[in-house]
Amino acid sequence: MPESQRHLSSVPDDRVAESRDPDVLLARVARGDRAAYEALYDQMVPQVYGVIRRVLRDPSQSEEVAQDVMVEVWRTATRFDTDRGSAKSLILTMAHRRAVDRVRSVQSSRDREERVSRESRERPFDSVADAVETRFETQQVREALKNLTDVQREAIEMAYYGGNTYREVAALLDTPLGTVKTRMRDGLIRLRDAMEVETR
Repeated sequence: MPESQRHLSSVPDDRVAESRDPDVLLARVARGDRAAYEALYDQMVPQVYGVIRRVLRDPSQSEEVAQDVMVEVWRTATRFDTDRGSAKSLILTMAHRRAVDRVRSVQSSRDREERVSRESRERPFDSVADAVETRFETQQVREALKNLTDVQREAIEMAYYGGNTYREVAALLDTPLGTVKTRMRDGLIRLRDAMEVETR
């Protein structure tokens, strides 16, 4: 065989061997080589799917995540650092992480749905219980207020039912601020004690 023919016949074999190396293919993908991407895709997608399927179990979800991973390989090929590992290991690591992320996402969605469902079932009871408790506490407070002196009750009602500040209560009653604070402090102590007695 002539020398020139031997040389030409050896070149395609080298290229074929080289084109199967994921590191070389990924480097070409980083330069925008679509043919290299197709070759890398065909070589890696079965392994990517296998890694994901072992985590997710579900075939359709595994296919979806595998497609996402391979699209991400195309989009981020320029950011792959082969000093951190081979193209194959980097891609399979990405696949595993994506699969784990999907598991967490699905679980989070299920937890959220269960929480909403549980809250919707419990809400009617909770609303009734809250209403009863609020009404009971209001009645308790009104009963306990009867144990206060007139000036204590007046100051507390103006502050808590009327929404006035200490200073505003003092102005409305034309009473020194310190006196109003003392009345309210003493009144609240008696109110607390009276309510504790009623709940025993």
